Amino acid sequence: MHILITGGTGFIGSALCPALLSDGHVLTLLTRRPAKAKARYGAAVTAIARLEELPAGPVDAVINLAGEGIADRPWTAARKQALFESRVTLTRELVELLAGRRQSPRVMISGSAVGWYGDQGDTPLTEGDSPHPEYTHELCDAWERAARGAATLGTRLCLLRIGVVLARDGGMLKRLLPVFRAGLGGRIASGRQWLSWIARDDLVALIRRLLADESLSGVFNATAPAPVTNADFTRTLASVLRRPALVPVPALALKLSLGEMSGLLLGGQKVLPARLTALGFAYKAPTLAECLRQELR
Repeated sequence: MHILITGGTGFIGSALCPALLSDGHVLTLLTRRPAKAKARYGAAVTAIARLEELPAGPVDAVINLAGEGIADRPWTAARKQALFESRVTLTRELVELLAGRRQSPRVMISGSAVGWYGDQGDTPLTEGDSPHPEYTHELCDAWERAARGAATLGTRLCLLRIGVVLARDGGMLKRLLPVFRAGLGGRIASGRQWLSWIARDDLVALIRRLLADESLSGVFNATAPAPVTNADFTRTLASVLRRPALVPVPALALKLSLGEMSGLLLGGQKVLPARLTALGFAYKAPTLAECLRQELR
């Protein structure tokens, strides 16, 4: 199968691409750094910097994971524009390109995030629940609406509302490990805000399942079945590392330093993967303790 991947050199893509290559797929990666992709994968992939460089011939599947890091820097007007363009604009351009090709892909798997639901406190949220309108919902909703254009081409569309992805070599966990290993970790504010997460290996397994199973389409909450509060996350990570976690982060300090973006840390979503549970999806790390032990062993 020839698969076009956006975001193939990122945190998720760096684990996904080797798995897909081992499955025997042919990959084309859209990346701002083609040389980096070629250095990593060699002749096993085609790396392009612009969609217009996509080679002629059928594309059987598209995996759309591109997007600037939502928590990498404060949400200034310029930063919000960059977040929009890297998600929504790119997805629109991708669908437009596919519409102009002779053969439409059989499947498109497009990333979104649990931020689609907005901050809803302790309310359990499944794929059929309504959102709370706020910035993260607006961004994710525009992202998903752009991807839905692929369905009009006759392409099977899977939308992934992805939780915080955990692996030791990137993302949130990599940033936290030095702090917690030094014994300086602690809960954020009250610690009661929910964190919906997924082990990176489980996310890769889910994407492979969606590629292969032609009966699956629509929205999937790409999260583990056991969301945790920030306080639970803090205690579990400290326990696995055998370190204390006694240095809380005050809410006011976050609001002053991060502005609107502090809502990512002071709010959250209790998201449940109802559709994956109904499918009997087999998680390698269904609980946070299992995930952290596997990553940090």
